[in-house]
Amino acid sequence: MKFTKMHGIGNDYIYINTLEEEVHNISSVARFVSDRHFGIGSDGLVLIGQSDTCDFKMRMFNSDGSEAEMCGNAIRCVGKYVYDNKMTDKSVLTIETLAGIKKLEMTLFKHKVSMVKVDMGEPVLIPKEIPVNSDGELFINVPINILDKTFHVTGVSMGNPHAISYIDDVDHFELEKYGSVMEVYPMFPKKINSEFVQVIDRKTLKMRVWERGAGETLACGTGACAVLVASVMNQLCDREATVKLLGGDLLIEWNEKDNHVYMTGPATTVFTGEIEI
Repeated sequence: MKFTKMHGIGNDYIYINTLEEEVHNISSVARFVSDRHFGIGSDGLVLIGQSDTCDFKMRMFNSDGSEAEMCGNAIRCVGKYVYDNKMTDKSVLTIETLAGIKKLEMTLFKHKVSMVKVDMGEPVLIPKEIPVNSDGELFINVPINILDKTFHVTGVSMGNPHAISYIDDVDHFELEKYGSVMEVYPMFPKKINSEFVQVIDRKTLKMRVWERGAGETLACGTGACAVLVASVMNQLCDREATVKLLGGDLLIEWNEKDNHVYMTGPATTVFTGEIEI
């Protein structure tokens, strides 16, 4: 089976073109290829396929084999994959995902995609739609006790659920200790992606993320979008800011006119190859 390894600021996935390759037992394949010792090594598996409503369809699976609704870093790489491999000559694309249709605008350098701006759509803020088990109209700055600490959490969905907390020092934070417990906290019926954020200034946020089904990753595009939205709601930053992740920076804007969140960042091809499954 032919594959391509790609990453968006360090958030790496194995990409397979299902217009040319058949993938059976997808969850098992995702677990195998993601293994960094016995497989290829990645945060998960992304399948690129045909869509009846859009230019292409994307499905993404975490390293534990579970299917997720969306991944902001992965969808930028999907845009680069289909353009660089001459599956399309369009620099503006629509991609079907489980979180709805996403629009991509691609920047070219030497006839290949270097940067991608993604219209991530409107953030979901109603707790039951995130989902969060809460009867309130919003879920903002709610105290949650995790082990020996209390975190004040804001809930946002960008097609997948996120819980955002603010801390003083992300570099020395025990992410696995607290993120792994937050992921399965009973208040979050579909588990949760946990972002822990340090506010540098009103134009700059620094974060680390514990992703459900994957653990800590170098970057999370939907998480960066959720962090910007949560930070605006908590009056901690402007509506456009740079979000700094372990793998690099993303520019995030929550547009006041259309209420959509826009994410701009790079997409990189690492290598291609074949593997027996």
